[in-house]
Amino acid sequence: MKYNPAEIEQKWQSKWESEKVFKCEADNSKKKYYCLEMFPYPSGKIHMGHVRNYAIGDVIARYKLMQDYNVLHPMGWDAFGLPAENAAIKNKVHPAKWTYSNIEYMKKQLKMLGLSYDWDREIATCDPEYYKWEQKIFIEMFNKGLAYKKTSLVNWCPDCNTVLANEQVEDGKCWRCSNEVEIKEIEGWFFKITDYAEELLEYTYKLSGWPERVLTMQRNWIGKSVGAEIDFKVDGIDEKITVFTTRPDTLYGATFMSIAPEHPIAKKLLSGTEVEKDGLAFINEILKEDKISRTAEDKEKKGFFTGRYAINPVNGMKIPIYIANFVLMDYGTGAVMAVPAHDQRDFEFAKKYGLDIIVVIQPDGEQLDPEKMTEAYTGPGKMVNSGKFDGLDNEKGKEEVIKYLEELGVGKKTVNYRLKDWGISRQRYWGTPIPIIYCDDCGAVPVPFEDLPVKLPTDVEITGAGNPLEQCEEFVKVKCPKCGKDARRETDTMDTFVESSWYFLRYCSPHCDTNIFDKDETEYWMPVDQYIGGIEHAILHLLYSRFYTKVLRDLGYINFDEPFERLLTQGMVCKESYRCEEHNWLFPEEVIDGKCKHCGRDVIIGRIEKMSKSKKNVVDPEALIDQYGADTARLFSLFAAPPEKDLEWSEQGVEGAFRFINRVWRLVVNHIDLIKEYYGKSYNVDGKLEKEILYHTHLTVKKVTNDIERFQLNTAVAAIMEFTNNLYLIEPKLASESEKALFADALVKLIKIISPFIPHVAEELWNRCGFEGYVSKADWPAYDDKFTVKDEITIAVQINGKVRAQINVPRDIEKDEAIRLAKENEKVKNYIDGKQLIKEIYVPNKLVSLVVK
Repeated sequence: MKYNPAEIEQKWQSKWESEKVFKCEADNSKKKYYCLEMFPYPSGKIHMGHVRNYAIGDVIARYKLMQDYNVLHPMGWDAFGLPAENAAIKNKVHPAKWTYSNIEYMKKQLKMLGLSYDWDREIATCDPEYYKWEQKIFIEMFNKGLAYKKTSLVNWCPDCNTVLANEQVEDGKCWRCSNEVEIKEIEGWFFKITDYAEELLEYTYKLSGWPERVLTMQRNWIGKSVGAEIDFKVDGIDEKITVFTTRPDTLYGATFMSIAPEHPIAKKLLSGTEVEKDGLAFINEILKEDKISRTAEDKEKKGFFTGRYAINPVNGMKIPIYIANFVLMDYGTGAVMAVPAHDQRDFEFAKKYGLDIIVVIQPDGEQLDPEKMTEAYTGPGKMVNSGKFDGLDNEKGKEEVIKYLEELGVGKKTVNYRLKDWGISRQRYWGTPIPIIYCDDCGAVPVPFEDLPVKLPTDVEITGAGNPLEQCEEFVKVKCPKCGKDARRETDTMDTFVESSWYFLRYCSPHCDTNIFDKDETEYWMPVDQYIGGIEHAILHLLYSRFYTKVLRDLGYINFDEPFERLLTQGMVCKESYRCEEHNWLFPEEVIDGKCKHCGRDVIIGRIEKMSKSKKNVVDPEALIDQYGADTARLFSLFAAPPEKDLEWSEQGVEGAFRFINRVWRLVVNHIDLIKEYYGKSYNVDGKLEKEILYHTHLTVKKVTNDIERFQLNTAVAAIMEFTNNLYLIEPKLASESEKALFADALVKLIKIISPFIPHVAEELWNRCGFEGYVSKADWPAYDDKFTVKDEITIAVQINGKVRAQINVPRDIEKDEAIRLAKENEKVKNYIDGKQLIKEIYVPNKLVSLVVK
């Protein structure tokens, strides 16, 4: 009865599927548990990151199922996106065909892992029966003013004739064709997420089941700040620039103004001047840079003087206006009053360009001198050089300056958010069509509900040059739903983040054909009890999902505020990379004895980093399963590191997981007859060996239970390993029927607690032991705290401060008895015989300390 993973895994996967073991239905008589891992993009093959993510979720789902929860554990596909179009161009295959074939293959791979999904709830976001409802939501948002169109600056590739996300611009060039990217002003659709900024922020303080790290990232992204908006007139032209500042108390110290290259006024300031050409070139150069790097502290501060001046509204001082690389339109108004004495970034800029520095906040007991300052002073103090506000505490001065600005009609107190409205327009084919029709007479008209879905046409040519929908006349040319005249359809498709912002709701009733979802089903299953996914989604996906949930609540579809009760962000799977000087990056299988398989050169071993196709430091899960079995792949990914930490790949770790499974297998298989004869029979709890079996069994069940609840799955596995080792040590001592009954009980509990981690092995052992049904649906074992404490404990014996022996004593033994037993120990005798005993110390249940001379 040798362990054969290939045989037993195929057997139980077939049984689970054919008998729909994990199918679930809403049942108000049972407590529900919705466990969800972030769904994958169907790229073609699963990777070890998928294995880890889904194995973590599967442990939780299976554990809750065994605790008699009604568990919803679904899976689907985030199926729209640009990679499908790139594949269409490269392989001359339609994106739909490429996507669905990938789904089919990846689904087969996921089933190989033995995951407890209810596959009857499977969804694919590229299915018209899915995006039909997304289009309905869009129309309702449009009718409420939450979806609107406006002009904005975008990255534009003139060769591909499409908008690029910031991530698709590499060194100022298009990632696909390597041509120079331009900054272009075009119209696009936006969702008004800013209407929910305060609520989104407020609820980050209520999500007690989320990692604080993620909540902090979201708070920073929302970026609430309280301050003032101040209007500065531009000298010589009829324009004004509005700035936002959290430091109105420093207004008198503003010596220049910085505006973002994206600011609409930037080109107006340059227009018709002798610096216009150079200024426009500077703008284009900066706009090609990544926004995050532009604002990095160590980034060189660059500016371009427009030749124009702004007028400070409180003192009439003319200050030069610079276009600066570190100012973004994404924050505030895209214009900053620069106070170099009290802002480090402004200080560095002023020093570089020789601009004035005026101190307007003096700290107590110190006199700042602009000529001697080496850095900006940002602390509290008294206002100086500030007209009638001199001598005021600067915190009080903030309020007083704002009042003065309001009296002058040049400013007001305001709350600002870094968060900007969500631009959802994409000029590409493989996405959800935006359900809007343009009529010369009626304007933008939503497609009537009864005409949904607006389906993607199948007969299109995808070349990479522009949006193929624009060239498809049968798609573009339509009649206006209002007046019946000739009109044209919107050709932009939606950002794929839109699909992933509500998919978890559709899982509740994926086959509902009358609305977005069945309200009763959603009220039963939602919110998601446990959500699991990578930290890389901490901001956008999770923030958009929270926003979408609040919108659907306000549209009357749901009655809750947040989609995810608890969140676990698992770490990455990492491995060293291999590189050959001639053949560049190598797959692990291309390295033999430290040398390149192709040319025999020594291989350069790189640092341990996230597995990625580009560096070929990947392990194929399918090859791993073929060699060791899915249970080994699962167990290694669960045991090698805590879920939230990065996991370092280790061949030895994989082999160790396989060996452990074999140990469990042999332990149970060798005692099947004992289990069949003694399981369920009565036993006593007074004998020494009985107490030992009870102690190890109940302590392990308690630890595994608590560790799963805390998501410390690696320590749960460690406890199971230790339990297995202890059972091997106990087995030769078995004598009485009572001991054998307890040992049989321990083995059955072992099968149950390994079930969420290595389910195929557990099912096979459960079946071979003669139990009916599935261990996957058996009751999770209980524990009794009275058995988790040993009657006898081991304490240390120290002689002159050094541990010389370990002795077993009854728990809570008296001092005199503990010291007597310590002195009788043979090892201790060697150190104390013939010597003078100076001191005797007993620390209850921990140690005996003897001092001799």
